Amino acid sequence: MILSDRDIKKYLAEGKITVVPYLPECVQPASIDLHLDKTFLIFDTVNHHIIDVREPVDGLMRRVSIDENHPFILHPGEFALGATFEEVGVGDDVVGRLEGKSSLGRLGIIIHATAGYLDPGNKLKLTLELSNIGALPVKLYYKMPIAQMSFSPLSSTCERPYGAKSLQSKYYGAQEPQASQMWKNFSAKE
Repeated sequence: MILSDRDIKKYLAEGKITVVPYLPECVQPASIDLHLDKTFLIFDTVNHHIIDVREPVDGLMRRVSIDENHPFILHPGEFALGATFEEVGVGDDVVGRLEGKSSLGRLGIIIHATAGYLDPGNKLKLTLELSNIGALPVKLYYKMPIAQMSFSPLSSTCERPYGAKSLQSKYYGAQEPQASQMWKNFSAKE
């Protein structure tokens, strides 16, 4: 079951969902609109030629920031990590699902490849895995509408919310885009 606008507002009032900053006009019939933050991570393809998933990739990416007067330009075939301007959180009995805006999809902009899930108990600026599958570069502006978030209640409160020490959650509470932490999956097994 996906929460309606009425239930999203109820869950916000009860603290089961948090959105900071919260703008009531961003609540849609079954989702809430989110906006683009100013920080991006892009791969440095000049100095690096391969990704080894067993090794940290922080050094393979460089940080880019934008502001109201300087947009981020996403070229065809390019990939960048970004984040939502809003920090979104869900309680131990709710999940969130991040989706793109159809108006951007019609321009060839995809906002996530696989990271569209907000686990129960997490609260963060959601990571955007931005790709341009279109034929032309697209300018993306700070605080423009970029995504929408829907919410679903769980059948019961989860036993181990995201961020529990036993889960070793890699991205708990992130406030900026973070490079992949996949390498930690390998180091934990060795």
